[in-house]
Amino acid sequence: MAVETALTFLVAGLASLFMAWAIGAGSSGSTPFAPAVGANAISVMRAGLIVGILGFLGAVLQGANVTEAVGTELIGGVTLTAGAAIVALVTAAALVAIGVFTGYPIATAFTVTGAVVGVGLALGGSPAWAKYTEIVTLWVLTPFVGGGVAYAVARALQGPKLPERPLTAFLAGVVGAILANVGFAFLGPAGQQGSIASELGARLPVTGTVGPVIGIEFASVLATLACAAFVAVLVHLDLGRDREGGQRRFLLALGGLVAFSAGGSQVGLAIGPLVPLLGEMSIPLWAVLVGGGAGLLAGSWTGAPRMIKALAQDYASMGPRRSIAALIPSFAIAQTAVAFGIPVSFNEIIVSAIIGAGYAAGEAGVSGRKMGYTVLAWVGSLAIALALGFSTYWAIASIP
Repeated sequence: MAVETALTFLVAGLASLFMAWAIGAGSSGSTPFAPAVGANAISVMRAGLIVGILGFLGAVLQGANVTEAVGTELIGGVTLTAGAAIVALVTAAALVAIGVFTGYPIATAFTVTGAVVGVGLALGGSPAWAKYTEIVTLWVLTPFVGGGVAYAVARALQGPKLPERPLTAFLAGVVGAILANVGFAFLGPAGQQGSIASELGARLPVTGTVGPVIGIEFASVLATLACAAFVAVLVHLDLGRDREGGQRRFLLALGGLVAFSAGGSQVGLAIGPLVPLLGEMSIPLWAVLVGGGAGLLAGSWTGAPRMIKALAQDYASMGPRRSIAALIPSFAIAQTAVAFGIPVSFNEIIVSAIIGAGYAAGEAGVSGRKMGYTVLAWVGSLAIALALGFSTYWAIASIP
């Protein structure tokens, strides 16, 4: 029996690695640096190389929240079996791979969520409505918030009313504030995550909280402001020395942060269905995070360049300013999803931001036909994954 369990887990693990490769090739591996490639700040091949490494680090250091949510919170009343995990992963990975090879970015979170819910219902589980409400809320708000913020930032950077250098430095400070509050596994106690702001704040001789309702420690707020000011000054000075070079370096830094965030979010979509099996096999979560991160890295290095080109060249004509405008909300939304353990599609995040930044230059910069097909692919992938996951597992379970 132990041998059968080990072999079944091995098959499930291979399906998970295939899913990680598909995600690395089509979502986490292609979207983070697509605006930078579109702005000619980095080559396609170099972008695929860097995003793979950063995605691996994000998977290991930030991947636990989404991984556990996908594995245990999408269905109630039952625990995913090895067979159910295999069906869910293969179904979702096949749909994502179709998107990779056809050039259309299938929303990975949609396919994985749909497949896991489908097999869970086939197992006799009950819908987790509270979690679905969180997920759908973020999915629906992402295009409006991400696209809206990208549009507003792009207009401000291109407009004559605000001086570009201090505005860019201010935006860099906002990014620094977000980064200061990002959770990292190596900064927190065992089983928890800590942030740069909390670690620095703990060393300040300051006590008390900001308001009785908010309850945020005052020391953490001071540390956040200090990090924001440091990043803003750094970018401001860099832009003063070399405006175009400073823009390019800031853009590449943003791409790196988004790539790291992609790894922290997307690895959970690949290995989340394995979580219910880890206790039975006595395998620690960090080990499968490393394996999932390696799968993302392999996908980024072998399959991402095709999708990077599709996003960078087919969706909008992006200059450095609009690319910066697209990546800032993408980073913020991605980290929000990681913090709350919500599976989210990086294709949806990035494409929405690209649309918003592209419209800042007029509709001519955005392919409306391509956008229409992409939205249909997003919605259709969720429904198809759910139906295929349910019907496939039900059919297999019905075999005597």
